[in-house]
Formats: sequence, C-alpha cells, structure tokens
Amino acid sequence: MATSEQFAGRVAMVTGAGSGIGRASALAFAAGGATVGVCDVNDEGGKETVSLIEDAGGKALFLHTDVASGDAVQEAVDTLVTTYGGLHFSHNNAGTHAMALTGELSEAEFTRVLNVNLLGVFLCMRYQIPRMLEAGGGAIVNTASIWAQTGMPTQSAYVASKHGVAGLTKTAAVEYAAQGVRVNAVAPGYIDTPMTAGNPKEALTAILSRQVIGRAGQPEEVAAAAAWLCSDEASLITGAVLNVDGGYLAH
Repeated sequence: MATSEQFAGRVAMVTGAGSGIGRASALAFAAGGATVGVCDVNDEGGKETVSLIEDAGGKALFLHTDVASGDAVQEAVDTLVTTYGGLHFSHNNAGTHAMALTGELSEAEFTRVLNVNLLGVFLCMRYQIPRMLEAGGGAIVNTASIWAQTGMPTQSAYVASKHGVAGLTKTAAVEYAAQGVRVNAVAPGYIDTPMTAGNPKEALTAILSRQVIGRAGQPEEVAAAAAWLCSDEASLITGAVLNVDGGYLAH
C-alpha cells in the first residue's frame, strides 16, 4: 500500500469504482491523499464510494461514466481536470463478462464485453494520457486478469478482452515512458467481488484449487497493488502485468 499522503495534492481517476476492486482502489488512493474521481454506471454504488471516502476525511467526486462511450470518458476526464487542476493517476478497472461456450455465445454479448473491457480501457487511456502529459507525467494501472495469460472455458469474450488489455498496456508503456507516463496492469485471480459472486460453485472450487495461497483474494489486496504501481516506489516499473492471484499462475 502506498504510504500515507503519498498522493497528496494529486488527482486519481478510478473506473468501476462503485463496488469491488474499483471501490477498494478509490479508497486506497484517497487514503494516500489523492482526490479521487469515482467513475461508474452504477450511480448508487458510486455515490456510496464517495461517501465512504468523505467519511474517512478524503475528497472525491462521483462521475457517471460509461467507459464504452468516448464522449462519456472524455467528459469525465475533462471534468476532473477542470475541477481539480489535473490528472495524475488512473485505475481503469471497469469490467463485465458473459458466460457461454464459444460456439454458443451471441455476437451481441461478445461485443458488449469487449466494448466495456477492452474498448473501455483504450478510451480511458486515449483521454487520460494527454492530460497526464500536461501535468508532467503520471501513472496508469489497467485491470487485466489471470485470463490475460491463459484460457478459460465459457469465458471467450472475457479472455479475449483481457488478453487485449495486456497488449494495450505494454504498447502504451513503450510509447509514453520517455514522457513520464508509466502504464502497468494488475492481473487478479479469484477475488471476492460482486461480479465473481455469481460464478458456479464448481468453477470457484476449480480456481481456488490452483490458488496455492489457499483462499480467494480480497479487493483491498488488488487495490494495494494498483496503488503501489502508481507510487514513487514503483518508479522503475512500466509495461508490467502484475499477477495478484494467490499463486494461480505459478504452476
């Protein structure tokens, strides 16, 4: 976790911040002293995250943001910069999934998942990076997945999108390192979040049998990794996909 006040005087943007990993990440940035743009399509969840930050003495602004819409993302970024004077960090975390065998998944569902998970990350970086360059540099963390590095039955759209996120992350890292913008990704394993809560019990059992640490992860553990990647302590790290997976990919 970043040290207290590590991010003081700076501004962070977190997507999918209405629950789960995104909420935990927004709270972690706020705990480090950052002002946080809390972005989500879930107004109730996003506003609750803002309340949690404010109750802890931090500063945050809720921004209703559909990451699959370039206009919406640009508006969110512009609002943060106009309101708080800049943008220094982001955690592009919003995501969704659809469960079906590849030969049975509809084109509409495949497109929906890629629009949120992959196009959404691209659009966020597309509008965040110029603002970070204006601020003299910054750090971006994208949420990939263990499925960015392997396959998973019934998750073709999700797996394809997360492979794409890893590729986008590495490309942007190469493009902007010399200008002071670092770009990394976290790759969570099975984490206790609202999105994973609906997975079949047999799928959970299979995944946890490979997480050698012996349990599911918590959103705060992924958030700590994301905050650290944005901190000065990670100043030499860019283009990395950091596994936060309890050892799932270690064997």
